[in-house]
Amino acid sequence: MSLDSDIIVDRRRIRRKLTFWRVMAALIAIAAIAGFALIATPGARGTFAAAGSIARVQIDGLIRSDSDRTQALERLENSQAAAVIVHINSPGGTTAGSEQLYDSLVRLKAKKPLVVVVEGLAASGGYITAIASDHIIAQQSSLVGSIGVLFQYPNVTELLKTIGVKVEEVKSSPLKAAPNGFEPTSPEARAALDALVKDSYAWFKGLVKERRGMDDTQLEKVADGRVFTGRQAIDLKLIDQIGDEKTAVTWLVEQKGVKKGLSVRDYKLQSRFGDLPFLKTAAAVTLEALGLGSIAHQIGQTGVAQAVDRFGMDGMLALWQPAASN
Repeated sequence: MSLDSDIIVDRRRIRRKLTFWRVMAALIAIAAIAGFALIATPGARGTFAAAGSIARVQIDGLIRSDSDRTQALERLENSQAAAVIVHINSPGGTTAGSEQLYDSLVRLKAKKPLVVVVEGLAASGGYITAIASDHIIAQQSSLVGSIGVLFQYPNVTELLKTIGVKVEEVKSSPLKAAPNGFEPTSPEARAALDALVKDSYAWFKGLVKERRGMDDTQLEKVADGRVFTGRQAIDLKLIDQIGDEKTAVTWLVEQKGVKKGLSVRDYKLQSRFGDLPFLKTAAAVTLEALGLGSIAHQIGQTGVAQAVDRFGMDGMLALWQPAASN
């Protein structure tokens, strides 16, 4: 019995050592890959726009203010790319971030032929981005629209009462930091927020009316916050054509005089190091080695930065968010 016990102890000791070295190997691998990436793709923003090609720009996920993205698009303005195809798959984001991206694409369009392709979704701030282009292409089942503005905040007044917590404050005027979520929203604060939302909504509608050439009647049909399929959107003047990237290339050749036969090459606008594919993979390997398989799977599915972004949104939102299913 004593011999068997010693064997079991030895096996456990060996297993612990193997686990340690596996983790160390994974960490070393991640460090090596990250180091190589820093050398191979300095800045990881605005990379590769070959001369004599069409640049493919991808706009995915939540849109927020991003000075690096603005600089990357400015570099594309001065590149040798013959034209630009912007692929959009976004539910929107902050109004400020969407306006910033819209302005960047308008400046880019002034320098190079530009067309937008809606992949799955161009809603709210994503649609603000799309209308920077003079020509919008979407698939029949793509979703576009959600013209509207949202100001949303939690109110934990009842929760604080339940746990016996009261928040005290001293402020310079009644509307300073209102609403704060710690007390019922006053009519004055609600009226102030309503004015903000209505002003941004008027700006959004005016932009759509101008860019899409709509009259007031046409605008009212699409400006109630709904999304529309590509099939519906073309009759409502929200988009110009049903199709995909090949359709976009054909339009550039026929309408903008872009040379036929040019290749379409990716122009990277990676938003954060943490969402680059190789780092997601490396992080997943490390977490698997540490026995955190469920977290590794989650990171592999969504990426670190995308998950964090949802908790970091601030300011007025132009965002379409369907109800979560059970």
